[in-house]
Amino acid sequence: MKNSRGPSRRLVLPLAAGRMVVDAIGGRRTAPDAPERVMVAHDLLLGDTIMLTPLLAKCRERWPSADIVMTCPPAYCGLYAMRPYGVRVLPYDPRDVRSLQRLRAEAAVALAIVPGDNRYSWLARALGAKWVVGFSGADAPYKDWPIDELRSYPDVPTAWADLVAGLVDGPPPAPYRRSDWPAPPADPIDAPAEPYCVIHAGASSPLKRWPAGRWSAVARRLERAGLRVVLSAGPGEAQLLDEIDPALELPRFGGNLSLAQMWHLLERAELLIAPDTGIAHLGRLVGVPTLALFGPGSAVLCGAGDFWRDSPFTALTIPDFPCRDQTVTMRREIHWIRRCERFQGTAPGQCPEALCMLALTTDLVSDAAVRLLSTARTAPDRHLLQAGA
Repeated sequence: MKNSRGPSRRLVLPLAAGRMVVDAIGGRRTAPDAPERVMVAHDLLLGDTIMLTPLLAKCRERWPSADIVMTCPPAYCGLYAMRPYGVRVLPYDPRDVRSLQRLRAEAAVALAIVPGDNRYSWLARALGAKWVVGFSGADAPYKDWPIDELRSYPDVPTAWADLVAGLVDGPPPAPYRRSDWPAPPADPIDAPAEPYCVIHAGASSPLKRWPAGRWSAVARRLERAGLRVVLSAGPGEAQLLDEIDPALELPRFGGNLSLAQMWHLLERAELLIAPDTGIAHLGRLVGVPTLALFGPGSAVLCGAGDFWRDSPFTALTIPDFPCRDQTVTMRREIHWIRRCERFQGTAPGQCPEALCMLALTTDLVSDAAVRLLSTARTAPDRHLLQAGA
């Protein structure tokens, strides 16, 4: 989750407080049965934003004629250009007061849903939300003050993508189909010759990165299988590709593609291999066979879950890794979660290197990639491969 502190927050708090005073004077608030406008309010990272898809799908199924909007970091808005599930995204950057002004120009919403940090309940109330729903267990009580309806996380291990849909009553949404999300328009790219696969080496955390030498070895094995290997990384991560391919022999996109362009690169690929990061979640939307490497992250919490059960997705992980023992997500303590965010330098004794990622050997990754390649076209089921199982 991103640090959302910014100039607009200084305006959000008094605006929300004023609305809450007016509402208190007006009397008891009630949940709308058939809201005409619904907002999903957040400022999440790419992977978490994509994992909100079942929530959007469920909102559309329950309220077919509603105007459904979602706040969204500007860099991600291109993915939603064709309005999947009929959802409009509203660019929002807490560091840009102008983006708050644009949100205020929108009509007030009847229902606001806050799936991540509950501080966005203040944004929802500042924008005139008549009823606000969010998860209980926030790390600071003041974040819950604007929320009308608090719901608990499930007591059993559940994919986050599935559990956020629980913020709306009713049965789970229909499983994802590739046709549910039209490909976004994008400027042309210098596409590599097919067939090819994409190795995306970047990640939001250094603890999720895999060693360059291992990526090189996997690339060589895929080339022996008849695939051209294309390297990819996010903005500011081009040096990762230099370490994997110092001779510059492989095609590469080192942070120079928009997310919409990345969609089109993946759409023609035979395979995507990536750490547990936003691009791996993008692979599920696109429908490319995706091998995601889970080290410090939870393959259950961030895996395909029920909504993406038909996607050709493999979550490769070492089950019950001993130091993957933290139980916090979205600033909430959840007893069944097993993940790790021990970044070197944040406190004494933190991980100097991600042993959980190093436990994923070259052979484990190569073998899983070959199996996924051989089965994805004929049996595009989701697989959860656990090393050693």
